[in-house]
Amino acid sequence: MAVTAETRVGGAAAPVAAARRSRRASAPRTGRRSRPLTAYLFLAPYLILFLGFIVAPAVFGIWISLHDYDFVLPFKPWVGLANYVDLFTPGSRDFADFWQSMGATGIFTGLSVPCLVVLPLGIAVLLNRKFPGRTFFRAVFFLPYVLGVAVIGLLFRYLLDPNVGVVNYLLGSSIPWTTDLPWVWVSLVGMTVWWTLGFNATIYLAGLTDIPRELYEAAEMDGANRGQQFWNVTLPGLRPVLVFVVTTTILASANMFGQQLLLTHGAPGTSTRTVIGYIATEGLGSFRMGAAAAMSYVLAVALLILSLIIFRVFRDRQDES
Repeated sequence: MAVTAETRVGGAAAPVAAARRSRRASAPRTGRRSRPLTAYLFLAPYLILFLGFIVAPAVFGIWISLHDYDFVLPFKPWVGLANYVDLFTPGSRDFADFWQSMGATGIFTGLSVPCLVVLPLGIAVLLNRKFPGRTFFRAVFFLPYVLGVAVIGLLFRYLLDPNVGVVNYLLGSSIPWTTDLPWVWVSLVGMTVWWTLGFNATIYLAGLTDIPRELYEAAEMDGANRGQQFWNVTLPGLRPVLVFVVTTTILASANMFGQQLLLTHGAPGTSTRTVIGYIATEGLGSFRMGAAAAMSYVLAVALLILSLIIFRVFRDRQDES
């Protein structure tokens, strides 16, 4: 009888244990299947905004660039690639002005980018050291960046006015900061560097905190001085940050518009009118949206090629090291 009872109990318990194991085994699978769905639900708001405000306008912009688009007229004639061809045809309406504005953009980018890459790096290295008031100085350098371009433009317009500006008053001179070359470039670059320097310095500071302290200690034990530590430890550790800073700074400088609009108005003549300024003038001022859209995509392709070159240069140097 005892054997029979034990057999019955064991026989009844076996299916129960098997059922429990089955439930435990199936529970994680259900969780794993639900994780992708949960991730997509969290991403959905961003994807909707990205499609609505980035992808859709970009596609619509391509369509506009293929038409003689004027939003005050009911008809938008198809012109194909004519708007693009005009940009590369000497003697056309847009050829001279477009490439002159591209040249002005190149001058501004070439002058501002080195300052906005090198100066913030030096400031970040100094602010990364421990000294009294370090947090205060970090805030001071970043503070101008939180101000809008309208505030910065009006402020420097008042400071650099050739007739009643504070700078000329203090210098006892009449330098044409906003009306004559090369002073207009000094004004535009100086204003932009003062305004955005703190942002790049903050990015560098974040990168410096990720470099292990042990690397500096090992270099110091090997007899490396501060300059050698910077060149052999800091710069290699900041290579990904440098790629980001250089690329974003070039893109931001190439899209400069508010500074020249508020400070120089493109003066003298159209010497400081950037390509974004010319696109805005043609698209919003002359209602030539098709031509303006074509200019935008030519600029976008140029910046894409430049960005790829930057990534290639940094990648080759990383492979060599």
